[in-house]
Amino acid sequence: MTSEISRRWVEVGFVVLEPSERTAHLPEDTQGVPYYARVKGFAEGEPEVGQTITVETLIGRRVEGEVLRIDPEYGHSFGRPVEELIDAGREARALLRTLEEER
Repeated sequence: MTSEISRRWVEVGFVVLEPSERTAHLPEDTQGVPYYARVKGFAEGEPEVGQTITVETLIGRRVEGEVLRIDPEYGHSFGRPVEELIDAGREARALLRTLEEER
């Protein structure tokens, strides 16, 4: 096995901009916190949660950050369903069916 294949997949986090570096055109509560990034990539070295390491992303970019998770899963969500939108979708489909039947 080559070291390329055996490197661990991790998620790291790091501060991109400190509060003082952020634009003044943000809401007040947003201005007061750092702009923080999370990046997934292959660890260079043996990672431990909390340790600062360099990772190589899938596109070859090298990023340094604190290890947040080792072997992070993919989690995708569009949030909780909005009941009104579910009802609106059902009503729209019913209306379209009615219009089609009238043709």
